Amino acid sequence: MEQPITQVQKKTVLSGIQPTSRLTLGNYLGALKNFVAMQEDYDSYYMVADMHAITVRQNASELRKRSIEILALYMACGLDPEKSTLFIQSHVPEHAMLNWLMCCNTYMGELSRMTQFKDKSAKHADNINAGLFTYPVLMACDILLYQANYIPVGADQKQHVELTRDIAERFNKAYGDTFTIPEPFIPKVGARIMSLQDPTSKMSKSDPNPNGYISMLDEPEVIVKKLKRAVTDSEGEITPNPERAGVYNLLSIYSACLGKTIEETAAEFAGENYGTLKTRTADAVVSMLEPIQAEYKRLLSEKDYLGEVIRNGADKARARAVKTVRKAYHKVGFDSYKL
Repeated sequence: MEQPITQVQKKTVLSGIQPTSRLTLGNYLGALKNFVAMQEDYDSYYMVADMHAITVRQNASELRKRSIEILALYMACGLDPEKSTLFIQSHVPEHAMLNWLMCCNTYMGELSRMTQFKDKSAKHADNINAGLFTYPVLMACDILLYQANYIPVGADQKQHVELTRDIAERFNKAYGDTFTIPEPFIPKVGARIMSLQDPTSKMSKSDPNPNGYISMLDEPEVIVKKLKRAVTDSEGEITPNPERAGVYNLLSIYSACLGKTIEETAAEFAGENYGTLKTRTADAVVSMLEPIQAEYKRLLSEKDYLGEVIRNGADKARARAVKTVRKAYHKVGFDSYKL
């Protein structure tokens, strides 16, 4: 008698990006490109983290607009709402509902050690609000709500996953097994793209110098200009040396666009000058982003379809999130039968 085939449960991954401005080339090559690949093998939840965005004052209508645009850009990059759960964070109230429980299980000392709080406090000295201090707890809730196994992060975000693990383990010890303990997942493939003007710093959408980053929606001529102005050095030789940050960054961008290794790219440019490297890197970036930009514009014109995706994503996310909140509320003594 044949044994029935059992379906292997996929591990869950979750990630999100704030809708504070347009996404950069670094966001795509370092994260979104990997998200697309991961949706084939994981139960994937990708959110637009609009609740995190309001630690800095936002214009309400602009925040709504950008949230929808980011979700459309997710899809334009290849995230499929049939394969991944795509949703806007504030559309799932369970994020806020779990937050209070987790705040009561997080210590002030833990939050005061978070490096991003120190960085953001320095940048927004006129608005050091409580949310800026406690937002790592909300980030932990984002992860724990969906019982995520893995969190795709860069090395600079590992601290948040470590805090999430500490909070989850503390809650589980106090109240019994409730949350999956997540692990950071740093993809083997995923370029760390640096600023074009300060290649010792990560490319960031918050960079005050617009020549330091390439937006995913920049026009081709803008991309070409920015890459022509990219910082290199005075050595003149193209080699894969990380200590020569400007040249190495251009090689990284070119390699990631074409799916090559840094060494392969450096060999390809042997004997060439920096002008050639910049020109061909610009060509590679434009070729990669053009179809994404075209699909993004198409999706924004399909308002009914986009609205349906947003609603369905929120419903699907809530179906998973409410189970976790119901369980956690019951553990601490709250009535959860109405959830």
